[in-house]
Amino acid sequence: MSRAEDRELERYRNLMLPPETYEDGFTWKTALGALFLGFVMMPASMYLALFAGSGAHIGAAARWVTIIIFAEIARRSLKELRMQEVYVLYYMAGLTLASPFQGLLWNQYYVQSEYARAMGIAQEIPPWFAPPAEQIEAAGRTFFTRAWLPPILLTSLAVIIHKVDHYGLGYVLYRITNDVEKLPFPFAPVDASGITALTESKENRQPWRWRWFSIGGMLGLAFGFFYIGIPAVTGAFLAKPIRLIPIPWVDFTEQFSRLFPATPINLTFDLGAFLLGTVMPFWAVIGGILGVIFTMFLNPFLYARGILTNWTPQMQFIDAVFSNSVDFYLSFSVGLTIAVTLISFWKIVETLIRKRREKGMPAATPVSAEPEMSAWRRLVTNNVKRGDFSIFIALGIYLFTSAFWIILSTVLVPGFPWPFFVFYAVVYTPLISYASAKLEGLCGQSVTIPLIREATYILSGYRGVRIWFAPAPIPNYGFAAKEFRVMELCGTKIISQIKTQLVVIPIIIIASLIFSQVLWQMAPVPSEAYPFAQVMWDLQAKNASLTYSATMEGGSLFMEAWKWRWFFTGTGSGLLAYAFLSIFHLPTLLIFGMVRGLGESYPGALILQMCGALVGRFYIRRRIGDVWLKYATVLMAGFSCGMGLMAMVSIAITILTKMIAPLLY
Repeated sequence: MSRAEDRELERYRNLMLPPETYEDGFTWKTALGALFLGFVMMPASMYLALFAGSGAHIGAAARWVTIIIFAEIARRSLKELRMQEVYVLYYMAGLTLASPFQGLLWNQYYVQSEYARAMGIAQEIPPWFAPPAEQIEAAGRTFFTRAWLPPILLTSLAVIIHKVDHYGLGYVLYRITNDVEKLPFPFAPVDASGITALTESKENRQPWRWRWFSIGGMLGLAFGFFYIGIPAVTGAFLAKPIRLIPIPWVDFTEQFSRLFPATPINLTFDLGAFLLGTVMPFWAVIGGILGVIFTMFLNPFLYARGILTNWTPQMQFIDAVFSNSVDFYLSFSVGLTIAVTLISFWKIVETLIRKRREKGMPAATPVSAEPEMSAWRRLVTNNVKRGDFSIFIALGIYLFTSAFWIILSTVLVPGFPWPFFVFYAVVYTPLISYASAKLEGLCGQSVTIPLIREATYILSGYRGVRIWFAPAPIPNYGFAAKEFRVMELCGTKIISQIKTQLVVIPIIIIASLIFSQVLWQMAPVPSEAYPFAQVMWDLQAKNASLTYSATMEGGSLFMEAWKWRWFFTGTGSGLLAYAFLSIFHLPTLLIFGMVRGLGESYPGALILQMCGALVGRFYIRRRIGDVWLKYATVLMAGFSCGMGLMAMVSIAITILTKMIAPLLY
């Protein structure tokens, strides 16, 4: 890790120690928070994701929105929220905003999509994923039919099992990396300090919080009025909604086709992307924009050399992205991602060596200076104050959930290659999860290996597309270690999480299904009423069909698109770029950012993020210092709250209009 990157990451390291005592944070106040999140914030997040692709903005900051709203209600009731209650609200928001049944909206679209039908994929989609297109068309836009019962039951079951699985291998890795190896988890204190900062009493109340939240809220309301409100409301009355701000972007691909052949070019006008850029790691944003600039010069060169053969000057953004992926970027991007994975593994080794040298320890000495038995005792000894449970129970949960998914996939998909997944459960998943937890604990980053599932299905020799819809995950539990660390820093017992799960799971299932139905009843998904989905789902359907074709009988578009020479070119380019940056002590976050830029899917958003990053680094931070990161969290929460409120008002007006229209006519 370079010195420049160390300095960049140091901005996000606000170390804090766990409190002396731990308490249960689940109370009637947090139970009300679950209802608020499930029936207010969740539909707003779902609607924004379909309408403007802004679900990520509200999803990331809705945790802070909920905390601030409930803290203010409690304060006006002459009560105070304890830190543990605030953490439960924070954790609960992360659970409820991940709508499982919104995936059914994608399922109904994909099974009816023209591209899937043309490739012969739609005809082979199993009924437990989505009913046949003919049945959907005959029943109309509703999930409340017998044909949709298997997908609904399977989705509900998946929600329950995934929540149980949270306390499996991820908890074991937390105990290893946190209790035994005592890794610092540099980014865990960022979330924890945000929670503790919002836990205020009469003695330590900080007026800046509501000031910045109010500023962000007004920005969100004002921008949301033009970006979401006007198009959504006018769409309820007119055949085509009025859009004062283009959604999701303005397409310049065809206009610049002579100057930059085969180069997808767009520009978004989402203020949330600008605000996000002000708080993201600066060099990661710069790396992303460098990736965009790189493609603007690389694509014309590849087109002139006869490599990008499918592109034509009449193509729009989506078609150009897909055609370039088939010709070059599918293989090159995977190779570049493999390079990033190798770099991530090397970072683990490099960081360990550096820390040992700092401590004056020889390289062969174990991470822990204490005897091995002492480390084992720490692993198996539960912290009663913290509310720990046995790691053997956690291992049992992991074995149960892994066996459950493998058996279920074997039942649903005859010929399912279960030996591969047994190997993953026993060997691969523990290793990759430990590597991710280790890297998360050392420097706040993660590591994944791409295309494991795809390679498994192709190498298994299976023929057909049914296998691609099998519910057999290849998870990475390394991310869970940081979540448990945040819980510990907030002095919250683990029983709080378990109680929260028991309350939230039914709310997630019921609310998600209801509002998925409401959104589908309001208008076809995708359609003019949901412009982001109308544009991006077409690209997603094409990419999915390209992948699924790898196991089809006869010719395979995926195998035709896959080219090993471009794969190795991408891998070599990534490794060489990392070596160059390391030699000159430049920030290697540039590499991670360039992977995003080379994806070609959101160059317009990266441009706005770059503008935000420049303003944040060279103007805002120079004026108020690194404390801006603390302010920006609340500002983003307020902005998302304003956007969410505008989305809720728009949904309400649209629903009322749809209900009243039949009575008027």
